[in-house]
Amino acid sequence: MTNDKADFTRGSILKKLVAFMMPVLGALILQAAYGAVDLLVVGRFGSTSGLSAVSTGSQVLNLVTFVVIQFAMGITVLIARYLGEKRPEQIGAVIGGAAIVFTMISVGLFVVMVCFARPISVLMQAPVEAVDLTSSYVRICGSGIFFIVAYNLLSAIFRGLGDSKSPLLFVLVACIVNVIGDLVLVAGLHMDAAGAAIATVSAQALSVVFAVILLIKKDLPFKITKKDFRLNPQCKKFLKIGLPLALQEFLTQVSFLALCAFVNRLGLEASSGYGVACKIVNFAMLVPSALMQSMASFVSQNVGAGKTKRAKQSMFTGIGVGLAVGCLVFLLVMFKGDMLAGFFSTDAAVIQNGYDYLKGFAPETIVTAIMFSMVGYFNGNNKTVWVMAQGLIQTLLVRLPLAYFMSIQPNASLTKIGLAAPIATVTGIILNVGFFMYLDHAEKKRAN
Repeated sequence: MTNDKADFTRGSILKKLVAFMMPVLGALILQAAYGAVDLLVVGRFGSTSGLSAVSTGSQVLNLVTFVVIQFAMGITVLIARYLGEKRPEQIGAVIGGAAIVFTMISVGLFVVMVCFARPISVLMQAPVEAVDLTSSYVRICGSGIFFIVAYNLLSAIFRGLGDSKSPLLFVLVACIVNVIGDLVLVAGLHMDAAGAAIATVSAQALSVVFAVILLIKKDLPFKITKKDFRLNPQCKKFLKIGLPLALQEFLTQVSFLALCAFVNRLGLEASSGYGVACKIVNFAMLVPSALMQSMASFVSQNVGAGKTKRAKQSMFTGIGVGLAVGCLVFLLVMFKGDMLAGFFSTDAAVIQNGYDYLKGFAPETIVTAIMFSMVGYFNGNNKTVWVMAQGLIQTLLVRLPLAYFMSIQPNASLTKIGLAAPIATVTGIILNVGFFMYLDHAEKKRAN
């Protein structure tokens, strides 16, 4: 039914969790590099307006992509659950229903991004001279949104099946095609931001074709029939898991845009420094993010198999792995943040501002390891409404008000604004520990 590598209910938790997590991490690193390549090529061979357009337009695309990824988490968790319960015959209906639901989502996103590209660009505060280019970037990406959604859905299916290596291959194919596309369309044909957008969509389209071929050729423990492709009872199940996560992700991403607006009020150098710091933060958060995604599949399969104790052990193992990496990243960010900022800018004031923010943010690299492993555990346990609630408390009641308060002080500094992140995360950990103890107590009560 499941091969030994994809069976998380037996064997060493540490070995299996790390083996599953590494390709997830690799895919996240490639995705981060993917966006950086667009900026790099347009920055070298395009116009300044084009660079601004890609920078702003990719924020819109990231918002859509991150929300879709969280939405698709419902499919990952449900598939892993059925594998753990030894009920693989249910999986065909999950995939068929997901195909219909995600096609409907794609149609909605297509209409919004293609028809409202210009208002979206204006809303995103794109500079006046870059509004046209930003609109065309958003419109082209919107035209190919079906491929972007399909890619993330297929990755979620493979991860649910305990296969994290195939999604890594999809991203690798997309990355290679994107780099070639950027060089041909932007550097060669001088198509600027539009060229970068076409390269992005083409890369995703090819990786989707590659993923579908792999899925067809894969030795699956279930069958997919024509009648599975409809709005079936499984849709309600994965929507119940995925919708709260998608809503939380949407509001979190919107809060990041608000945070950016707070910093922008401190002037151009602070704004640029914060932009540089955010790129470093994205890379610093890759290991906790990979842990969270892996934990959901791992925990869900064990819960399905009735191995709740093993599911809890995997959460603590994840926290241990995350802390070991987090402490190293903390030292690097805290003491070598100026060197890291220097990779993205040569302007001394921008580097200093970037480093100022990183000094406040640095503890986040440690506390997030605990936080994300717990969130992955709750996702795998179907407690996504709780995950949404604690995420919104952190973001809307702690992080944003604190960052805003710090930004309006007479001696406002980016270090103090940066501190809002770890303070919010520590709040989240306290809430999650309380909820974990509550669940543990309820479980023991049921057992007696």
